[in-house]
Amino acid sequence: QVQLAESGGGSVQPGGSLRLSCAHSTYTGKPYCMGWFRQAPGKEREGVAAIDDDGSTYYADSVKGRFTISKDTAKNTLYLQMNSLKPEDTAMYYCAADVARYGGSRLSQYEYSYWGQGTQVTVSS
Repeated sequence: QVQLAESGGGSVQPGGSLRLSCAHSTYTGKPYCMGWFRQAPGKEREGVAAIDDDGSTYYADSVKGRFTISKDTAKNTLYLQMNSLKPEDTAMYYCAADVARYGGSRLSQYEYSYWGQGTQVTVSS
């Protein structure tokens, strides 16, 4: 079991920045992957970014060059730095975790069993 809790969402103007945090419980013994997902009203939940235990990162094309995923293992915290935000980035953002699957994309919600409650990000002028 992994417990996850997101924070850092809010309202920002287009072009602005936000940093999301996800505090999580400790996991041991398996190679885990952690990711950020988002879901806008009426849309499917989509993968935004993910990071493996070895630090390998994965990004959706829509956020490459604007978002950066990172983790602080000592603080048990996952981050998502979001720059150059656009109105289409507006969504509920969730962090997720599970054992890394060989050959998985890391950006499919079906690869993750553990989810936080989400934090809202709104980009509007």
